[in-house]
Amino acid sequence: MYIKRIDGPRAVTLPDGSRMTRADLPPVDTQRWVASRKAAVVKAIAAGLIDEDEAMAQYALSQEELNSWKQAVARHGPGALKVTRVQRYRQP
Repeated sequence: MYIKRIDGPRAVTLPDGSRMTRADLPPVDTQRWVASRKAAVVKAIAAGLIDEDEAMAQYALSQEELNSWKQAVARHGPGALKVTRVQRYRQP
């Protein structure tokens, strides 16, 4: 069996006691970003599973987009990542 060599950890323990691995991240070719996939990327960055630069390169995200996801989760939780809820959490 061949194990691909990667930089960084293969799995991390989250603050709630659950484990997150690289297999829990969305596929690299993701086109449709639903709230759960966005939340998984933000959670992986916060836990140290991947860093911001790796996430931006892997998923073709801009710094602004990634920062808006992180900011929405920090302020209002994962529900703020839903497209239909953006207007509720946006500042006037």
